Amino acid sequence: MGRAEERRARQAQGRRAAPQSSPGGHETAGSGSPGVKAGAKPRRTGIRRFVNWKTILGTFFGFCLLGMGGFMVLYMIVPVPEGNAAAKRQSNIYEYSNGDMLARTGKVNREIVDLSKVPKGVQKTFVAAENKTFYGDSGIDLKGTARGLINTISGKGKQGGSTITQQYVKNYYLSQDQTVTRKLKEMVISLKVDRKKTKEDILAGYINTSYYGRNAYGIQAAAQAYYQVDAQDLSVAQGAYLASLLQAPSQYDWAVASKTGKKLVQARWNYTLDNMVEMHWLDAGKRAGLKFPVPKEPKGAPGMEGQTGYLVETANNEVAKQLVAQGTAENLDDAHALIDKGGWTIKLNIDSKKQALLEKTVKQQLTSKLDPKKRKVDADVQAGAVSVDPKTGKVLAMYGGTDYFKHYFNNATRDDYQAASTFKPMILAAALDEQAKTQSGTPITANTVYDGTNRRPVVGSDIGFAPPNEDEASYGPVTVQTAMNKSINSVFAQMGVDVGMDEVLKVAGKLGMSTKGLQAVPAQTLGSMGASPLEMAGAYATLDRHGKKVTPTIVASAEHKDATVTMPAAIGEQVVSEKAADTVTSVLTGVVDDGTARESVANNPARDGQQVAGKTGTSDKNKSAWFTGYTPNLVTSVLLFGEDPKSHAHVPLYGAGGVARVNGGGYPAKIWAAYTFEAMAGKVTKFDLNTTSGAAVAPTGLPTVTRTPSSTPSPTPTTEEPTTQPPTTSSPPTPTTEPTTTEPTTTAPSTPTSSPTGDVIDNPFGQTSQ
Repeated sequence: MGRAEERRARQAQGRRAAPQSSPGGHETAGSGSPGVKAGAKPRRTGIRRFVNWKTILGTFFGFCLLGMGGFMVLYMIVPVPEGNAAAKRQSNIYEYSNGDMLARTGKVNREIVDLSKVPKGVQKTFVAAENKTFYGDSGIDLKGTARGLINTISGKGKQGGSTITQQYVKNYYLSQDQTVTRKLKEMVISLKVDRKKTKEDILAGYINTSYYGRNAYGIQAAAQAYYQVDAQDLSVAQGAYLASLLQAPSQYDWAVASKTGKKLVQARWNYTLDNMVEMHWLDAGKRAGLKFPVPKEPKGAPGMEGQTGYLVETANNEVAKQLVAQGTAENLDDAHALIDKGGWTIKLNIDSKKQALLEKTVKQQLTSKLDPKKRKVDADVQAGAVSVDPKTGKVLAMYGGTDYFKHYFNNATRDDYQAASTFKPMILAAALDEQAKTQSGTPITANTVYDGTNRRPVVGSDIGFAPPNEDEASYGPVTVQTAMNKSINSVFAQMGVDVGMDEVLKVAGKLGMSTKGLQAVPAQTLGSMGASPLEMAGAYATLDRHGKKVTPTIVASAEHKDATVTMPAAIGEQVVSEKAADTVTSVLTGVVDDGTARESVANNPARDGQQVAGKTGTSDKNKSAWFTGYTPNLVTSVLLFGEDPKSHAHVPLYGAGGVARVNGGGYPAKIWAAYTFEAMAGKVTKFDLNTTSGAAVAPTGLPTVTRTPSSTPSPTPTTEEPTTQPPTTSSPPTPTTEPTTTEPTTTAPSTPTSSPTGDVIDNPFGQTSQ
């Protein structure tokens, strides 16, 4: 068949396959569009013409090739820099607020040791803890690095994943900056270092450059700081702790770790040893016999004697937090390592004269009166104090303990002792700010009358609670003002329920107290949460500043040629209403003039007419005693507590300083008054308050009502909080006078009849509005 015949045959076949029309002129089923063969796919339209699996796959591979090409370029152009981490270390200079020198730190606590001086088992603990594949990897962990890059870009921070080689490169060749550029450089340099150096050299570099906390760089300094031995004498158990410590030195240091921190580092220690067994580096039987090696107590660095170490440590902590907050460092440990590299000039807000005065006052009013040879309990007495300018938030003075060398923990910033009754003003602030009412619908003000009966069950709570008053004293119907003056637990327990404990903790948090994780239960009204003098000074300063948030700040400025630090503002927004804050201040003047602080503060000859607000506090079993007080220009919080010098356990203060029971109106109030009245230098000031309620305003003229008591009134103590262990005296002390500001003129019965709602006695004296 010729070509012409073939062409005609194909044409004829095409006509036979053409679709047939139905009688209605429609194509039969199975027909396609005109000009499209039967069974052919419809043409793609719009974006579908350009996007399909081929283009997606091609684009993906294109990006991969582009990324590989970019990385190859980086690999060629990024050199391995000279290791200069140690060479660049300089002194840090710390100054008082007037520019005078406080301290200079510069000696780096590091001694390089050869890997051969580190026991083989100890070497393996670091590999087991950080990078089990170290001996076989190429120096980088692609998954971990990719995750780190994504976290950096998204702002999630450090998530781990770096190899030992990468961590060594970061420590020795690069900075702690949290940037994509730095992470890419870290990866490139790690690959090159892995090719040029042996694994032993890299491991030696890593353990000699890492920061272990306690100002210790390198394994030799760490061995001395934590176990007071040389690196060559470390056991496997001790090495496992040091290796575990590197993940979070500030959190895992046993001496200062929280309960959670101790659990975490023990879990990390077990993880490290289990990995060693898995890698056949440690016999399972020997591993089973290892016990957690508790580190020894830390020692202060040279030049940090007295209060200097406490001040420098607190300043460093504040700068470190800001370095993390502004993204200069990935975490607090990296931030502290950055500070310890030196080159910083850090000016503190500390007033050198007030600092010297506070130190002198504590010595005169407390430590000079302690005699451990005569009274064993005197060896357990510790004190901490913080003084703040409420107008600026500046920390003007701080007392951290007897000596940074003798007592490493800073008593001014530690928060493991109960706030006790210094928490009561927070309850009243919440009631006033939330405009809360009693169970019977009466608005809560300074003049609201509550039932002060001892162990009176709270009403309106699903959780039963009936707190004892100090020395089991009953007061009957009392105003809120009197309840604050005498620190009556039963009144504030009911007030907390009336306001709602969720709201109480919320307001306390806004004022500056650490309330995260606390259960909103009535028992919190006794101040069972931990607090520090720094924290309490901030909360009371917020009240002093009419409800504007004051965050005590010790650092005025921090300068470095390679880093800029902008310290956050110490004065914030209005967190409680001005009227609520001022009413609390007004009420707290009654505590000084007619309450538990009268003898030590109000009657102090140096007062000279100075108006003062404040609150005492004494915790359960007399383990802590507080006085936090303020004038319009100065807020100071003083804490005394009992601590066993060896175990650091909380212990009672009964008999300390020669008194039966140490309470907030005693030594803490005396220290406060002696310091404050001299610091004021004769400048008498008055509060400018926006309130019509409380002891600082004139009485409202409540009518006199005669009531027949059902029993003899119980003694009224000058101390305040409940104690499970009685004092050595046979009966509670009695005040010299009764409060006269808002107290009813009649004598309250000790066991009055409760109102139907059980929360508040119907006020026969009339309710005064704010």
